[in-house]
Amino acid sequence: MAEKPIVFTEHLQLTALGIQPASISFQSLTLESDHFICVWRPTSATHRSSPSGVLLEARADVCRRETVNETNQVVIVDLADANNVIRRPSESAFNHPLSLIVSASLGTADSVVTADSAIMHPKEKIIALKAGRQLQVFNLATKQKLGSHLMNDDVTFWTWISDSTLGMVTEREVHHWKVIEGQAAPQKVFDRHASLAGNQIINYRVSPDGQWLVVVGISSNPNAGQPGQTGFKIKGSMQLYSVERGMSQAIEGHAAAFSTFKQDGAAQPSKLFCFAVRTAVGAKLHVVEVGHQAPNPPFPKKAVDVFFPPEATNDFPVAMQVSQKHGIIYLVTKFGFIHLYDIESGACIYMNRISGETIFTTAEYEQLNGIIGVNRKGQVLSVSVDEETIVPYVQQSLNNMDLAIKLATRAGLPGADHMIQQQYQNYINSGQYGEAAKIAANSPRGLLRTPQTIETFKKLPNVPGTLSPILQYFGILLEKGELNKYESLELARPVIQQGKKQLLEKWLKENKASGAGEELGDLVRMADMNLALSVYLRANVPNKVVACFAELGQFDKIVLYSKKAGYTPDYVQLLQHLVRISPEKAAEFATQLVNDENGPMIDLERVADIFMAQNLLPQATSFLLDALKDNKPEQGPLQTRLLEMNLVNAPQVADAILGNEMFSHYDRPRIANLAEKAGLMQRALEHYEDINDIKRVVVHTNLFNTDWLVEFFGRLTVEQSFACLNEMLRTNMRQNLPIVVQIAIKYSDLLGPVKLIELFEQYKSSDGLYYYLGSIVNLSEDPEVHFKYIQAATRTGQIREVERICRESNFYNPEKVKNFLKEAKLSDQLPLIIVCDRFDFVHDLVLYLYQNGLTNFIEIYVQRVNAARTPQVIGGLLDVDCEEAVIKNLLMSVTGTFPIDELVEEVEKRNRLKLILPWLNNKVEQGSTDHAVYNAIAKIAIDSNNNPEAFLKENNLYDPAIVGKYCEKRDPYLAYIAYAKGFCDDELINITNENQMYKHQARYLVKRRDVDLWTQVLNPESIHRRALVDQVISTAIPESTDPDDVSVTVKAFMHMELHGPLIELLEKIILEPSPFSDNRSLQSLMFLTAIKNDKGKVMGYINKLEGYDLEAIAKVATEAGLYEEAFTIYSKHDMHAEAMNVLVEHMVSIDRGFAYANKINQPAVWSRLGKAQLDGLRVKDAIDSYIKAEDPSNFAEVIEIANRAGKHDDLVRYLQMARKTAREPKIDTELAYAYAKTDRLHDMEEFLSMTNVADVLQVGEKCFEDELYQAAKLLFSSISNWARLATTLIYLGENQAAVDAARKAGNTQVWKQVNAACVDKKEFRLAQICGLNLIVHAEELPALLSLYERNGYFDEIISLMEGGLGLERAHMGMFTELSVLYAKYRPEKLMEHLKLFWQRVNIPKVIKAAEQAHLWPELVFLYIVYDEPDNAALAMMERLADWDHDQFKKVVVKVANMEIAYKAVSFYISHQPTLLPDLLAALSPRLDHGRVVKILQADDHLPLAKPYLVATQRLNLSVVNEAYNDLLIEEEDHVTLRSSLETYDQYDAIRLAKRLEGHELLEFRRIASLLYRLNNMYEESLGLSKADRLWRDALETAASSKEISVAEELAGYFVSIGNKDAFAAILYVCFELVRPDFVEEMSWRFGLGDYSKPYVLQLQRDQVNKVAALEKEVKELRAKAAEKETGEESASALGPGLGGRLMIGGPTGGAPYMNGMANGGMMAQPTGFY
Repeated sequence: MAEKPIVFTEHLQLTALGIQPASISFQSLTLESDHFICVWRPTSATHRSSPSGVLLEARADVCRRETVNETNQVVIVDLADANNVIRRPSESAFNHPLSLIVSASLGTADSVVTADSAIMHPKEKIIALKAGRQLQVFNLATKQKLGSHLMNDDVTFWTWISDSTLGMVTEREVHHWKVIEGQAAPQKVFDRHASLAGNQIINYRVSPDGQWLVVVGISSNPNAGQPGQTGFKIKGSMQLYSVERGMSQAIEGHAAAFSTFKQDGAAQPSKLFCFAVRTAVGAKLHVVEVGHQAPNPPFPKKAVDVFFPPEATNDFPVAMQVSQKHGIIYLVTKFGFIHLYDIESGACIYMNRISGETIFTTAEYEQLNGIIGVNRKGQVLSVSVDEETIVPYVQQSLNNMDLAIKLATRAGLPGADHMIQQQYQNYINSGQYGEAAKIAANSPRGLLRTPQTIETFKKLPNVPGTLSPILQYFGILLEKGELNKYESLELARPVIQQGKKQLLEKWLKENKASGAGEELGDLVRMADMNLALSVYLRANVPNKVVACFAELGQFDKIVLYSKKAGYTPDYVQLLQHLVRISPEKAAEFATQLVNDENGPMIDLERVADIFMAQNLLPQATSFLLDALKDNKPEQGPLQTRLLEMNLVNAPQVADAILGNEMFSHYDRPRIANLAEKAGLMQRALEHYEDINDIKRVVVHTNLFNTDWLVEFFGRLTVEQSFACLNEMLRTNMRQNLPIVVQIAIKYSDLLGPVKLIELFEQYKSSDGLYYYLGSIVNLSEDPEVHFKYIQAATRTGQIREVERICRESNFYNPEKVKNFLKEAKLSDQLPLIIVCDRFDFVHDLVLYLYQNGLTNFIEIYVQRVNAARTPQVIGGLLDVDCEEAVIKNLLMSVTGTFPIDELVEEVEKRNRLKLILPWLNNKVEQGSTDHAVYNAIAKIAIDSNNNPEAFLKENNLYDPAIVGKYCEKRDPYLAYIAYAKGFCDDELINITNENQMYKHQARYLVKRRDVDLWTQVLNPESIHRRALVDQVISTAIPESTDPDDVSVTVKAFMHMELHGPLIELLEKIILEPSPFSDNRSLQSLMFLTAIKNDKGKVMGYINKLEGYDLEAIAKVATEAGLYEEAFTIYSKHDMHAEAMNVLVEHMVSIDRGFAYANKINQPAVWSRLGKAQLDGLRVKDAIDSYIKAEDPSNFAEVIEIANRAGKHDDLVRYLQMARKTAREPKIDTELAYAYAKTDRLHDMEEFLSMTNVADVLQVGEKCFEDELYQAAKLLFSSISNWARLATTLIYLGENQAAVDAARKAGNTQVWKQVNAACVDKKEFRLAQICGLNLIVHAEELPALLSLYERNGYFDEIISLMEGGLGLERAHMGMFTELSVLYAKYRPEKLMEHLKLFWQRVNIPKVIKAAEQAHLWPELVFLYIVYDEPDNAALAMMERLADWDHDQFKKVVVKVANMEIAYKAVSFYISHQPTLLPDLLAALSPRLDHGRVVKILQADDHLPLAKPYLVATQRLNLSVVNEAYNDLLIEEEDHVTLRSSLETYDQYDAIRLAKRLEGHELLEFRRIASLLYRLNNMYEESLGLSKADRLWRDALETAASSKEISVAEELAGYFVSIGNKDAFAAILYVCFELVRPDFVEEMSWRFGLGDYSKPYVLQLQRDQVNKVAALEKEVKELRAKAAEKETGEESASALGPGLGGRLMIGGPTGGAPYMNGMANGGMMAQPTGFY
């Protein structure tokens, strides 16, 4: 039987990576390819949710995100590296892009939305996320967002349909989004078909060309199984859409895939659509062609049955993949079966179950052209074709030879080579050359595509009317694809000979003739160099590629190709050759070599030498400029050389190079000297560094560009600059002064103004100094600069500039400038006036001008320069005793404005105030409103006592503060008038306090109404406060009639807490007749003040006053503890409820309150008394009071306190009263409860029968809690609450009635309680009734089992569980728990139960129970049915006593852990040695034979495994061969040993030979000799043969050695021992090895002529034959030489002109030299070809 045709692999277990099993489902795991698995948690029903809830075992309770340490995560598993697991939080900001961030851009995160779906790109680390309708795609590697879009509809399914495109299925449409290509939004492709409505979309596939699309959905079929219905219970629906036609077709199907298949004779592959459908009557696989294109032959439709085994009657297809390479369809079903079908014939190749769990997602397994998927257990499984075994399997198991050959030829698979060769030979023999050509061309792995096949077809005769067989063969090969080496050469020769190189070019472009490589290029080179270059490039022959580029003149491509090919030609010689041909191209080529990104590929010096050797200065310059552009230090000598060459031969070029400042590492002094000689003075100055050289050159300023020379000084040091400037001024001051000034201006900050000023002053250049300082003075802050500039401007007559700088500059020394201008004696004193005015030298200026008779400049100063200085000028003139008339005239002549207060101050401090009175009057007449004018007039009036009081009261233009201050010492009352007029509070307070003017101060304060001012004067620390308060009370307030004045004053007293004075004040204005006696606020204020400060006066005020605020005063009195006063207020004004409240709450006198209530007898009073009594826990009295008040409003508190106090009888009275007016549920509820507490059940029944709003259930619960079960029974019965009634009946002992009530209730909790009660009372019959209603609920089962087991009722619980198995709602938990009970208490029943119901139990749980109970047969059975062969095998080996070899053999061959298999081998050796061969035979395909042999050798049990060794030896493994050989040696079976050694060569022959050479048996020593011979150890082999006198073996050894010395040594040995027959025999056997002279010598010496005569005769005959053959060959050679000479003579007439070959690849031999050179006198140019 052939081995399985598939490779089944478990790649990894997701749970082993820490992924929770609950997260492994169709809703939360995606597999887009064999690269990544993505696991997440949907937040709600996602695109993978099932409408039926059952289709793919999709349950809502597994829709959860993968959670690790309470953190939700998205997990990405790289299948190529299982350890590379990416975990990211699924709710985070964008730095973890696995959460979907709804934001306007990638950089902002407005809100975080948990992704409900995630799919990885098939190849790259790109993830697509979906949250609701929001889609985003992120590149995890680059951390970039590739796209974002908000869909209009919910996406129910999405997948990557290509490397750049997402396919999305919504409820109504299908969209494509080319997000990787940057498409902004998805594009609608087509509308969903109506047949897909209500379907769960499980797949969306696209054909390879993108022209055909299919949507696959499934849904539950409620009509399945009904008469006349053929539909399966899970209905599959598909929509096939054609992009080209824009049409859809609805198809019934569960799984689908697209593929292409090329038929025999077809020009193009056919596009195929494969789909599978399951119906009630069976299943079909369909393969149909879509989009047929002529002239392709149509693909015949296929429809084959899909087989489902009996145990999978409900199975249906869920996934499909097609292997393009093998042409095989992989079909996966829900129950974990895999089907393999041939796509061409539809034949079923293989079917088996690969998973016990549903494989809910699959993808193409690209690595092995198979299918990969994930099941619900988290296993990642793959199935692919076993290329070594599938063809033998099809031959042997399916007996389908045609299919085997098609598979082998289609995918190049082994296993059918013999059949293909036989079929090929049959076609050849029968003359069917076309069919034979097809077989050979399509043979797998090029089996028949050999030179022998080509020769065979060339020799075959032509069939009339058809192409020759060889052309047919090549035609098929060209259609199939690429030719191999032999085919390409064979086909190229005639094509080149016929000049049809375009065919060859076409084949090369199509990669059909590139297999020949270099040989094809050599063949083509003579015909077409470009074509040969193409061939060499494809064959990667670097030396010949470079040679072709050189011959074609394509030097620019040599470097690029050489780098790509990793080849290094001789670039120097190539460049030398190119320089002579084309200097410009040589320069380009040299530049390319030097500028290589990996560094120069040729020495720069060498290149320069090559160009200069040909006197190519421009090219050398161009090359060096480009090569030295990086300006590296090590390139200094080359830079110097480049500049030298051009300074000597082309100074303009050198000037341009230096001007570009490209280089900085050349010899600067050398270049400077050469530049000076060449007349490039600027370049020389740039490069000189010695100051003497610089000074020598720089003085010739006429030869320099001025701007450049100025810039040049920026490179010099300060000392060098001054040296040059000195030299320039000294040499030619007239010529060089302008540029010296420019330099000084440019570098003023660097050289320093001080030194530059000294430089100009040294050469007495005022003009130079003026122009220099003029350019910097506006920017300088140096006082000396400004002063020197003023000096220079003065000396050069620039008065206006002096005036400007004096006015604008802020940095000169004013004193120094003032003195200089005084000494300068300028005719225009304006600069001096400006300086003195700016720096307040007015007094000096006036004195200077007055003394020098320049009074006209004084008038100019105050009239035109600065009128604001008039006060100071007047003061100065007064100081110099100027006449008053002059001063008055000057003052009257000033037209500008100036500060009058300063003028007043100036004349006032000199006691000359009256001097300006005329001027002041003049100002008044002019209508001036200046305060200073009127202040001066007021002062004059006060001093002259000219009615000042009237002036101060009537005039409003003076400043009260100034005038008041002026009056303080002269007349305080006048000061008070001024201060009061101007509201100068502080000054007024001070003056009145100092002079004890309290009455004036009090009147001012009352009228002022300023609380802050009151606070100031009423300061407790003030010594004037008492006197002031007395004046306020006695004078100011009684005089006042304005309420606001009084109000502010009262507030001030309150604020300062002057309570006593305040009471006095209030009593004066309230108790005594006044305008404010009836003021309500003031009365209330007086009450409040008295309550706070003088409580004894309150009662008197109550009796005297009526207009105050009753409620406010009573409240304040209560808060102040004046309860009698408050009670008096309330009772006096008939506020009885408030009075009662004071009595019971504040006075806490309930008895006095009771008396007051009887006196008043009002409901409100009784109600308030009742509340107080209730608070004092006088429950009965309180209830009586409430009844008298007929007030039910406080029923809640009355009910609570009465219940707490147990006053239920009194409470009944109260509630009956309350029920008359209030219809509150709580009242009725508490009344019913009170009836129950007082055992008035009859009243309760009557109450319940009446209309009420009581919460009966609540009352019943309370009665139940208080164990008032009879009352509870009445209550629960009245509302038909069977659940609580059943519980109550349990406590009353009415069990049967409780069961009946529970049945009516139908509540699980009730059943649970009743069951527990029945169990407790051992009413097992009733308990079972309850239990049967409980066990159908899986969540109730553990508690029920615990109850029975805890009480030891094992038989009863088993009986209960057995009774429940027949229930319609029986579930897995029941079968499982019964299995556990059997394992614990009735083990003899477990096996039978498991055999019946193993499919309905939770096997892992039962396994645990069986293991704990040591039930080993049952444990093994469970492991087997649970598809855990590993554990089953271990359990059988470790536990079972009764051994079942057949069962164990079936189990052990399925184990995944091969350690168990090796353990089984050891187990069989110890316990079942006779069955070991059978076990090893079963395990042989999976065993490591070397390890097995070691196990057998360790226990010395190799003989037991001899059949295994024989069967395994076909693998030719050294360890097996050596073990088997050891066994044969031990058995002394030399025949079998020799056969084994000759057949299988993997063993240590030398070690074995050494072991056998001392064996006691001759045959084994012969084997040792044979081994030595086979390993070329002829000396050891001959030694053994000689020792055992085995001459035949010795002869065979000598002959096989092929060595003369060995043969002659053996011949000599035979002669030495006298064995002449053996000597004759060796001359025959080793005829070619024995030399004639040796034979002749031995014959002569030992008389062996007769024995050597046959050898001599044969030798002579051979010599005669050789001579004859030589003569024949010589004749043939002479004939050929003659023909060649004739051909050369005819060809020489053409001469060696254009038809000759250009020999650039070096001499090829055979050509004559001409003048010492090959190639007809042309020197061979080195190209790197050789």
